[in-house]
Amino acid sequence: MSDAQTHIANVLIDRIEIRGYDLVDELIGKHSYTEMVFFLLRDRFPTPAETKALDAVLVTLMEHGLTPSALIARLAAHSVPSEVQVAMTAGLVTVGNVFAGTMEDCARLLKLGVASGEPAADYCERLVRDYRERRAPVPGFGHPHHKPDDPRTPRLLDIARESGLAGRYVEFLLTLSAVVDRIYQKHLTINATGMIGALLLEMGFEPDIMRGLAVISRAGGLLAHVQEEQQTDSVRALRKAARDSIPYVAPEPKKHR
Repeated sequence: MSDAQTHIANVLIDRIEIRGYDLVDELIGKHSYTEMVFFLLRDRFPTPAETKALDAVLVTLMEHGLTPSALIARLAAHSVPSEVQVAMTAGLVTVGNVFAGTMEDCARLLKLGVASGEPAADYCERLVRDYRERRAPVPGFGHPHHKPDDPRTPRLLDIARESGLAGRYVEFLLTLSAVVDRIYQKHLTINATGMIGALLLEMGFEPDIMRGLAVISRAGGLLAHVQEEQQTDSVRALRKAARDSIPYVAPEPKKHR
């Protein structure tokens, strides 16, 4: 007999229970979607400050224009127009360590740095020099479009401070930022996902599930792209642009023996 258990939910004939709360009488209409995400993951309801901060994270990650996830969702919507979920899923599988889901790598650095007990400046000095010697990007820094600063980052930092969540991880990230600029001898912005990684750590989320928060946030934005694609069929223009900008070049003729 299996010893496996779940503490998340139970469905009965006349009742649905979620982590000990009655869905109908205690949750629906009394708690927001953001609060429920926090509750399901942390097994407690968030404070008002945590709700504000997590909501800011979800709003930040929801939409960023015609990124690969949006383009792929539109292509799928064009190819399988009757299956909204297929298009959304296609876009969501691109959330990873290049787009949208990069906060977890930065969060791991911050968590290790804080746990080391070493002075932040010394730890960051050694860390950044190692990344530079390896010519590897420091997770959470730099952005291909937003220069000199990612405009989302200062707002997230303000929310962290307003919510009383600018604790040891946020402070470590700011120390790391100063060291990055000094060693690289130029300003590299803390990008939005870097700040999000620090903020989620302050709320007690583990790095390994942070990408999942990016997925549930980006799903909302992708649904909007799928809806717009249904209305405008804009993928036709994307396909034409691909044909026009990527010419076919015939290979060299093969030599026959």
